[in-house]
Amino acid sequence: MLTNFSSTIEKNNTQIVTVKQKKKWLNKEAIFALLFIAPTFLGLLIFYMLPAIASFVLSFSSWDGITAPVFVGFENIRTLFVDPTFQRSIINTIVFTIVSVPLSVVIATLVSLMLNQKIKGMVFYRTLYFLPVVTMPVAVGMVWKWLYNTDYGLINYLLGVFHLPQPSWLFDPNIALFSVILVYVWMTIGHNVILLLAGLQGVSNSYYEAAQIDGASKFRQFLNITLPLITPTLFFVFITSMISSLQMFDLIFVMIGDNNALLDPLRTIVFGVYESGFKYSQMGMASAQAFLLFLAILAITIIQFIFQKKWVHYDS
Repeated sequence: MLTNFSSTIEKNNTQIVTVKQKKKWLNKEAIFALLFIAPTFLGLLIFYMLPAIASFVLSFSSWDGITAPVFVGFENIRTLFVDPTFQRSIINTIVFTIVSVPLSVVIATLVSLMLNQKIKGMVFYRTLYFLPVVTMPVAVGMVWKWLYNTDYGLINYLLGVFHLPQPSWLFDPNIALFSVILVYVWMTIGHNVILLLAGLQGVSNSYYEAAQIDGASKFRQFLNITLPLITPTLFFVFITSMISSLQMFDLIFVMIGDNNALLDPLRTIVFGVYESGFKYSQMGMASAQAFLLFLAILAITIIQFIFQKKWVHYDS
């Protein structure tokens, strides 16, 4: 009886020591984990979270970047909603997003379907489509600005060879925005193709084999098998593309340069943020525009997440 009792005490002591050792190890793991994530967390805190908070505070003030900010409440927001320039930037941003996002997603889907086939040189083709993604937007804008040149551009030269109309791609206010949209779609297709290609390769071949046995055509297989199973990837691509298009700035800034005649047909909300903050030193007004854009992106994203239940299928 005493032997059993003493053995039980020893087991309990051993378990207590083991628990203490585990706690020490967990503490060490926690310390190492914090050390590893510290650089990323500090970068996120310093370069994203704190500026976002400061921008939110400044949106309710008037500040020229030098003197002390003056609290003005909702005056900046009221001014923006009656400002024709800001209204034009909203329209341009909406048009840019409505046209570029579906176009980019549809083309990327078609290209990813072609690149998912087993043909020679597929790695080369995939790399070719991805090259614009790793190219700096400044370089892309400079090259396409030359291609769009009315007098010396390659596009108009080729059109002239075939005796076709040679439009002023960037100087015609009716087509300037759509000219930039074409460049943006060309630049972003590669990123979307890689994501959609990963989604396509995650679809099991057993579904297609069963469909072939039932006599389903390729188009029917795409509608009933491929499309439903890649809807999670499509949803992610659509969300990221929409957020990117709503924040369009660098490509437009490079392509129009200092040409004030092109500002109205190509002005976006983020361009207005840059112009108000760094050109006219109206940091409060720039912060108010950025805050409104954030609210718009947040609202649209929430709406899309709500409606995703009707068209996104996560079960395969």
